[in-house]
Amino acid sequence: MANKRQEATVIVGGGHAAGTLLTTLVQKKYQQEVVLLGEEPHPPYQRPPLSKNYLAGEVDRESLYLKPRSVYENAGQQLRLGVRAEQIDRDSRIIRLSDQSTLKYGQLVLATGSHVRRLNAPGADLKGIHYLHDMADSDRLREQFVPGKSLVIVGGGYIGLEVAAIAVKSGLKVTVLEAADRVMQRVTGPEISAFFQAMHRKAGVELRLDTAVTGFEADNNVHVAGVVVADGSTVPADLVLVSIGIMPETALAESAGLPCDDGILVDEYARSGDPDILAIGDCTRHRNLFFEQPQRLESVANAVDQGRTAAATLMGDDKPYDAAPWFWSNQYEARLQIVGLSKEDDERVVRGTPEDGAFAVFYMRDGHLVAVDAVNLPIAFMVGKKLVYQHRDVDPEALSDPDLELKSLL
Repeated sequence: MANKRQEATVIVGGGHAAGTLLTTLVQKKYQQEVVLLGEEPHPPYQRPPLSKNYLAGEVDRESLYLKPRSVYENAGQQLRLGVRAEQIDRDSRIIRLSDQSTLKYGQLVLATGSHVRRLNAPGADLKGIHYLHDMADSDRLREQFVPGKSLVIVGGGYIGLEVAAIAVKSGLKVTVLEAADRVMQRVTGPEISAFFQAMHRKAGVELRLDTAVTGFEADNNVHVAGVVVADGSTVPADLVLVSIGIMPETALAESAGLPCDDGILVDEYARSGDPDILAIGDCTRHRNLFFEQPQRLESVANAVDQGRTAAATLMGDDKPYDAAPWFWSNQYEARLQIVGLSKEDDERVVRGTPEDGAFAVFYMRDGHLVAVDAVNLPIAFMVGKKLVYQHRDVDPEALSDPDLELKSLL
C-alpha cells in the first residue's frame, strides 16, 4: 500500500470535471503527483461558450481555459495533451496510451465526458455536415458563418437553438428541424418551449416541428446541398449542424470491465466498482443523495460538483455528493436558468408573463417544489434553487402572486 501511494494520480479527460478536480487538488495542496491525459491540445476548458459567445467570436480561446497551463505546471502537476488513453490494465494499474507509451497509476479518475450522438441516415457523411462538441468543432463551424448562407440545424435542444441565435444574428438563413412537437421538450415544460419558439421565429429562424430527418442530398456527391425530411421534401442547405444529443463516453471503462449502465456507475463519493478508480462528469451514472435513484446528468454544475467530490475522496476527506442539479441557456437576450428535473411534475405554476420577457415556471409534485425554469428572472432561480434542494412544500398561490416577494418563502 505504501508503494501505491508513491504512484501518480492520473486523470483521463480535459473537460470541466477534470479541470475542476485538477484545480481543487492544487488549492488543497494534494501531495501526490498528478498527471492529466487529454486528447485535445488544450488544457481543461469550458464547453458551454462553444455554442454561445465563443462561436460568435466575442471571446478568445484563452478565456475558455479554466486555468492557464502554467498554473498546473507551477504546482507540479503534469499535463499530457494530445494523447489518448486506450487501455486500462487494472491488475497492474497501467494505462496504455495512443503514443505507445504506458503510465502507472496509484489512483485513476475517469473524466472521459461524452461523444455526440450521430445521425444514421443516407448522406450523413457528406462534407458540410457538422457536429459541435469541442473547440475545433466550434472553430470549423464559425468559419462557415458567411452572411447569406443557408444553415439547417437538426435538433431543437439547447445547443441547436443557441447556435441558431448566433447564426441568424450573423446574417445566415437558419432553419431548425425538430422531430418532437416542441423545442427543448426533454428539459423544459410547454410554456418555456412556446416562449423560445416565438422568440426564434421573430428573429427570422424558420422552425419546423414534428419534422424528422431521413437523409441528406449532395451537390456533386461530395458536399451537402439539402436535408431530406419525412414528407419527402428537401430543405436547401449550404451547411448543416446535427445536434441530437450526446452519449456517455464509457468505452475505456467498459473494456476494463468496470460496471456501466448508460454511464460509468459510481457511488456518492465518485468511486467506481474498482477501489483504485473514480469517475466524474458526463460519463457517469452516479449516486447523488439529492435523488432517490442514480442519475446521469449532462451539465457543468454536475461536472463541478463531482470534481470537488472526487477531490475530497482522493484527499481522504469523504464528502458525499448531495446537490440539486441546475442548467442554463443563453439565446438572444433571454437567459434561461433551470434547477431540478421537471419530468415528474403533477402541477405547473407560472409567475409573471412570457409577454413581458421575464417569467418563471414552478413544477410541483405532491405539494412540494421539484423544479424551476426561470427566464430573465434570476430571483426565481435563486429562491427556487433553495426550495428545491430543501424539498419544501410550497403554496402554489404564493408562487404565482406578483405582489409577494419570493424571498419570503424561504
